[in-house]
Amino acid sequence: MTEVVICVGSSCHLKGARRVVEGLTKLVTERGLTENVKLSGSFCMGRCEEAGVSVKVNGEIHFVDPDQIKEFFDNVIVGGNR
Repeated sequence: MTEVVICVGSSCHLKGARRVVEGLTKLVTERGLTENVKLSGSFCMGRCEEAGVSVKVNGEIHFVDPDQIKEFFDNVIVGGNR
């Protein structure tokens, strides 16, 4: 099971956290990965100075541009499980 935690704190919210949540949820569902990928939210991860929304995948933090959700999903979430 891949665990994905998306920051929904105020700074990440302003950077587009809602779009990231919605985009990742849609991709997980469309690709039939609801049994393999667990999505959840978290308040501030303490990395507000970084560009992008803070997202942890299996404990490793990434910074996601809301316009790059599909690429992040394919390369990190799906690609990391091959």
